[in-house]
Amino acid sequence: MDSTCICVSCCVAGDHKGHEVEILDVASEKKKETLKPVSDKLSSRREEAEGRIKNLKEHETKEKEKSSGLAERVSGLFTDLRGKMDDLEKGVLSEIYRQEKQVSLSVSDMVKEVELHKDELTKKRNQLQGLCDITDPLAFLQESVIRGDIINQSCDVIGDVREAQSLDDVVVSQMLHRGLLRFADDLIDLKIKRQFPVMEKSENRPDGPKRFKSCQVFSSCSFSSGRHYWEVDVSQAKEWIIGVAGDSLERKVVGNKSFIGFNEKSWGLMVVNSLGVLHNNILRSLKSESPVKAVGIYLDYEAGRLSFYQLCDPIRHLHTFTASFTEPLYAAFYLYENCILRIMI
Repeated sequence: MDSTCICVSCCVAGDHKGHEVEILDVASEKKKETLKPVSDKLSSRREEAEGRIKNLKEHETKEKEKSSGLAERVSGLFTDLRGKMDDLEKGVLSEIYRQEKQVSLSVSDMVKEVELHKDELTKKRNQLQGLCDITDPLAFLQESVIRGDIINQSCDVIGDVREAQSLDDVVVSQMLHRGLLRFADDLIDLKIKRQFPVMEKSENRPDGPKRFKSCQVFSSCSFSSGRHYWEVDVSQAKEWIIGVAGDSLERKVVGNKSFIGFNEKSWGLMVVNSLGVLHNNILRSLKSESPVKAVGIYLDYEAGRLSFYQLCDPIRHLHTFTASFTEPLYAAFYLYENCILRIMI
């Protein structure tokens, strides 16, 4: 069938003579029957499209709600962070102003002392001038013997500016660094508080020639130049040794020859019964008004200085080693039984 509509004359005598034909009503009904499945299919697809539109709009609504909630959490997080940073700024500035006041008081006391000394020098000068004004030789010599204490007394001037107290910018830097490290720890807590995921990674290290036989470990990176600072939380350790050691320190020896401070290639701060510093197996005891819970370590490689600080309020200097460093140095840690040390870097 070619689906062509023709008149009766064409069917009887025209070009379509002998062709199979149907009346319009019958052909129309048959055509409608063939189109019904298509219509049903289109209706089904239309309903499916409507469902997808509904799902997309619901998804849009949910994502808008999620976006709003996420934006609120992010804003809250940054509000918390700004608060932490403001507190840190206030604390560091307070330390600077405290040191400034301390320096001013110290200089003021020195100025008063020098003023008194200056007055004393003026008095002595006047006395000597009076002595020199005596014209009688005998009287002059007799008087000079009597006033010999003035002549023999030291006239050195006290109060050199090099003796004056100065601002300790290392302590300020350590305080700032410590605050930023604490800020990083607080960030994790704040992220948890604001329901943000926190990523953690743990890594096991295989045995090798660089590992010690004892419970001692070096940092993964070494220091061959520059200034470096790190902190160690020792609050969960009853006994410990921390410090720095040279790369050539033997790892596989038995006994304490490789321990931090028990040789000429390492310098350490330790708490074993009491607080002390150790180098080349020579122990020097230290005093502390309170238990050491955290330690700041400052290394100036070129200057040959290694300083230990007790991290309290205010930060307290414990000891400084001076040496000529000639090889790469590692941060070193000795852990006793049931000892937990946490590196805060």
